[in-house]
Amino acid sequence: MPLSVDELRAKVKQHRSNGLNTQQIADELSLSQTTIQWLSTEEYSNNTTSDDRPTDVQVGWRSVAVKASRIEAISYIFADIIEEEIGDEIDTIVGISINGIPFAQAIAGQLDLDLAVSRSISEEEGAHISEIFASVSGKQVVVVDDVVSSGTTLKKTIKNLRNAGAEVKLCLVLANKSEANALEGVPLRGLVRVVTV
Repeated sequence: MPLSVDELRAKVKQHRSNGLNTQQIADELSLSQTTIQWLSTEEYSNNTTSDDRPTDVQVGWRSVAVKASRIEAISYIFADIIEEEIGDEIDTIVGISINGIPFAQAIAGQLDLDLAVSRSISEEEGAHISEIFASVSGKQVVVVDDVVSSGTTLKKTIKNLRNAGAEVKLCLVLANKSEANALEGVPLRGLVRVVTV
């Protein structure tokens, strides 16, 4: 995981040259889209004042992601949170592409629920529910992702799920980098909250 701003800027540039958009780079680096945009600007310099820099925290969860057994272990905690928050009134677990999918799959398997996948089409457009996986129409769903920063991705996903006929009951993330406890009226729970003070 890159530690310095210069290393992060180089990673952003590398990902852009590989064709990734701002949202995809934010997912890869576990940073907010605002931070990625700032790191992408030509005006960036080491002399930038702290007032000019976005406030963000990079979350490195690769230690979990490299082993399916670790993802499954974390998913037991997610499943327990679902049962605590909403009981068994749930039909489908929705994983947000790409980082939320492995956790959603593990949770759905543990709770014997349907699995749906949501992915962003572009930075400007909303989310798309994959037709390969479960339908969300008429279903009560839980949305799973790795990190929430500004909430942009989750908000787009919630709106899209509602438009598709789903009732979104809960959002789960590994790390909540915001102070929000709900998005679009949906409870938001993170395994950890990571905010600057």
